[in-house]
Amino acid sequence: MSARPHLVVIHGLLGSIAGIAPQRYLPDVELHQPDLVGYGRLRDETQGIDLAGQALALERLLREIGEPVWLLGHSTGGAIAMLVADAVPELVRGLIDVEGNFTLKDAFWCSRIAPQPEPDWAAEYGAMEDAPGAWLEGIGIEASDERIGWTRAMLANQPYGTVQQLARSVLDVTGAPDYLETVRRVLERGTPVWLVGGEQSAAGWDVPDWVMADACGIRIQPRAGHMMMLEDPAAFCGIVAEILRKPARGAP
Repeated sequence: MSARPHLVVIHGLLGSIAGIAPQRYLPDVELHQPDLVGYGRLRDETQGIDLAGQALALERLLREIGEPVWLLGHSTGGAIAMLVADAVPELVRGLIDVEGNFTLKDAFWCSRIAPQPEPDWAAEYGAMEDAPGAWLEGIGIEASDERIGWTRAMLANQPYGTVQQLARSVLDVTGAPDYLETVRRVLERGTPVWLVGGEQSAAGWDVPDWVMADACGIRIQPRAGHMMMLEDPAAFCGIVAEILRKPARGAP
């Protein structure tokens, strides 16, 4: 087994976070930032743009890595990470859930995107691409030149149709009664699960009490919201590094 932990980063509806260059903040980590199906180098793929398909693709990656990894899932990526951890527990060393979806209350953006007529969503997405700074300001993030650059790259990483298709899958999967049973199996199996939230958004994160009780711990990033890695990448990666240094259940 490698002396350095492997960390697989699973982005949310918009990806990836490669633009913030997390490796510079995590020099002691073997970092993997795969493109989800329909994103990045796989943006032309049309099959498997759902949570189950994304999980299957990541399971193949984990088998290629060949040793247990840490999964970090942000938002929608948190739900995908849970599916992977449930399917191949022997390949998952631990899971860092960054405001990931637990219930439909967490799928606030998906709930708005999924039912829109395609032309309406295409127009809205196009407006976001044309004015990423305005979109950032609209969600409460100061639009510095650096953040605008990161956001522009994230929006260009996938077509609008991919985002809407995955949003619909989020509603289908996390709205089903058996999804929380998946989460329960992961926790009961003893997989270390850490919860990470932003100070300005964590209060609205619908984490069941029993998940809070069974998780290794929760870390809150100060002065940040749901897109915390864009707001302060150094602070975000610092939290991740701390978790990787203290992986044991119940670590202080």
